[in-house]
Amino acid sequence: MAEQQQQPPPRRETVTGVARGARRRPPHTPARSEISEQTTLGATYVRSLMRSQLRAGLGALAALVLLVATLPLLFLLPRAGSGPLVWVVLGLLAYPVMWLIARWYVTRAERNEADFTGLVTDPAEAPGPRRPQ
Repeated sequence: MAEQQQQPPPRRETVTGVARGARRRPPHTPARSEISEQTTLGATYVRSLMRSQLRAGLGALAALVLLVATLPLLFLLPRAGSGPLVWVVLGLLAYPVMWLIARWYVTRAERNEADFTGLVTDPAEAPGPRRPQ
C-alpha cells in the first residue's frame, strides 16, 4: 500500500488542433481567380456567359417578332379584318403567348447564371440548407 501512494498520478495529455468548423478552405476556386485576375481563361468564362445570355435574348426576340409580324398578316384575311376576331386574337391570344415567351426567357437566363455560378463557386460554399450548430 505504501508503494501505491508514492507513484505519481498518470500524466494527462491534451490534444489540440483546428476545430472542424474552422478548417481553412482555399479562398477561391481557380475559375473565380481567373475571372478576378482578368486572365484569358477568365475572359473566356465571362464571354461564354454573355454568349449564352445573348442567345437566349435573341431567341426570345425572334419568337416575339414572329408573333407580332404574323398578326397583320392574319388581319389581311377578308373575314378576319373586322369584328370580334381581332379583339380575341389581340386580347386573348397575343398577350398570353408574349407572357410565355417572357417566362421562358427569364427561366433560361436564370439557368445560365446558375450554371455560371456553379462553375465559379467552391462546392463547399454552395448555398443550401444549413444545419444548426
